[in-house]
Amino acid sequence: MKKLIQRIKRLLKRILKRSASNSQQPSPVINSRPLETSIPTVSPRWESGLVLVCSQCANEQSGSTASEDLENWLKSRLKFEGLWGEFRVVSTSCLGVCPRMGITVVLVSNRSGGNRPCLIVNPQSDRELLYSYIKQNQG
Repeated sequence: MKKLIQRIKRLLKRILKRSASNSQQPSPVINSRPLETSIPTVSPRWESGLVLVCSQCANEQSGSTASEDLENWLKSRLKFEGLWGEFRVVSTSCLGVCPRMGITVVLVSNRSGGNRPCLIVNPQSDRELLYSYIKQNQG
């Protein structure tokens, strides 16, 4: 009986210690429900926005590298204007939109308030317009 009480005390100490350390760290939230496990969170450098460029759009249409060219152009432009740390341009696999012409681009920003605009852009003629749109969403 004495051993059982000691085990219960140790278990209670571990539970109290764990709950104290969890209350100090913000609990990560997915779909407005706290996670049961302790997954570390970080604050990314690209707090103003994340630009997702579909790598499959242009490849499916003509085997070209138009999406890669657009991605590299956006990166260069953001670096040139000193915004590369605030925004991040990432190539992604199929986003499921699959336009006949153009490339699918999704802009995820803190200012969007949960609204993630999905844009269909011409990789050549819409570059400047896309860049202006990205800068407008700067948080």
